[in-house]
Amino acid sequence: MNMPTQFASNQKKTMSTRVIADLCEKKPQHVKRDCENMFISLGLDASRFGHIYFDSMNRQQTEYLLDEELTMTLVTGYNIVLRNRVIKRWKELENYTKSVITQFQIPTSLSEALQLAADQARKIEQDKPKVNYYEKIVVRDTLLNATQVAQKLSISAISLNKHLEELDVYNRSIKRCRAFQQWFVDQELGLLKQTELGYSQPMFTLKGEAWVIEKLVSEGAIS
Repeated sequence: MNMPTQFASNQKKTMSTRVIADLCEKKPQHVKRDCENMFISLGLDASRFGHIYFDSMNRQQTEYLLDEELTMTLVTGYNIVLRNRVIKRWKELENYTKSVITQFQIPTSLSEALQLAADQARKIEQDKPKVNYYEKIVVRDTLLNATQVAQKLSISAISLNKHLEELDVYNRSIKRCRAFQQWFVDQELGLLKQTELGYSQPMFTLKGEAWVIEKLVSEGAIS
């Protein structure tokens, strides 16, 4: 399971204002404004939390990365449902981190390292049939291209892609093919797969399909 970059397990865990905005159904600039007001109230230097990223137009933008304490302080002023979403996301992060620590114990001796390498090699061999089945059957059945998602919405793929561009789903800086923005991939809403002809194609997960439908309905793009 790929966790958002804001949840990297090998560094201090943070949540970006863009992720908070998405969870709380608010505009990123409004969440940034709330952050800045919080920093002033707490006597904190906003520059300590600033992070630069590039938007779909390749323009440099700023967001804030908050630890759990500041995240909870920020969303205390939001309603219960929105706070609950953020709390659940932090729980997912904690569970993921514990899982990683459990699965990857660091060897303390040469014999342990050799045994770990042997165990991993054996497991890879054992899992090959499962991996092949997943790639050929499961992934094919659970990933959808834009045309398939559009068909379920009774609109054209061209129309759907136009809406997705407006929602900043696609990375416009990549010209050779359509590719998802990193935040869309990090939230497990889609990924880039290679077709049998060798072309790269953005594919939506079932979670991504549900996200697209919810977004377009909420924005009145479809009924």
